[in-house]
Amino acid sequence: MKVAVVGAGAIGAYVGAALHRGGADVHLIARGPHLAAMKEHGVQVLSPRGDFTARVHATDDPSAIGPVDYVFLGLKANSYASCGPLVHPLMGEKTAVVAAQNGIPWWYFHGLQGPYEGRRIESVDPGGAVSAVLPPERALGCVVYAATQLQGPGVVRHMEGTRFSVGEPDTTDSSRCGAFSEAMRAGGLKCPVEADIRNDIWIKLLGNIAFNPLSALSRATMAQICRHQDTRALVATMMRETLAVAEAVGCRPDISVEKRLAGAERVGEHKTSTLQDLESGKPMELDVLLAAVVELAALTGTRVPKLCAIHAVTDLLAQTVRSAA
Repeated sequence: MKVAVVGAGAIGAYVGAALHRGGADVHLIARGPHLAAMKEHGVQVLSPRGDFTARVHATDDPSAIGPVDYVFLGLKANSYASCGPLVHPLMGEKTAVVAAQNGIPWWYFHGLQGPYEGRRIESVDPGGAVSAVLPPERALGCVVYAATQLQGPGVVRHMEGTRFSVGEPDTTDSSRCGAFSEAMRAGGLKCPVEADIRNDIWIKLLGNIAFNPLSALSRATMAQICRHQDTRALVATMMRETLAVAEAVGCRPDISVEKRLAGAERVGEHKTSTLQDLESGKPMELDVLLAAVVELAALTGTRVPKLCAIHAVTDLLAQTVRSAA
């Protein structure tokens, strides 16, 4: 199996190292000091499960790799529309794209039977720009439950979680999905094939949609948001509104709001990725986390007043941050 990791940052390099350890032919695409370090020393993984080093091929030139069986996208979702030069040289006739993204994916309605089948979500696929680069029929759904960070160039610290749930958008039990799952498991990761990957998407989104924007607005950690009585109540309301949208598009994730809140509080003094992006001057990845759900609410006639209010304020925040840059 030949795999290219486009955007071999913390998650991408971790997955690439694991796949390499399991015997896959892996190629990492990165740039700058991180690329130079991986070329010289390999990917160094520091983990409570055991440290290891993977001597994986790394490059900034995808044309030197050629067509692969799988492209694993470790990029932020707001980079998908512009990733064509990195992805196109890797595409063969049957190449699948595994996008390790949070939130609502660009392929969400692809292969989903019902009134919205094939519909494009403007918030995550503006003008079809993402679908033009990453055709939905190539997509394999993937929901990441692992926490990693780059400790330095070429050095990935794995904190917790090894689960990467995967599934076909059309809910079929495909050979390409099964083969990718086997390769991930051979590398020491958990990779269940889900009959309906959209359930996992909504379960993870339930936390992201509330904590990520609120952390950016308040500069607070997840535990601080949970301990504050009013923000905890706001999170619960946003979660309930999100579940209502999920049900309106035909998905009923089996998770309680209180259980999700308790799990978030146990994470502790953790800054969400959105807050980290804000503090480091990077674009906030809120279109797939929040704007898309507000768009789906409008599509289905679902009332989500709290989500709309938080979306309005964070959208203004994003605009003011861009103007100040």
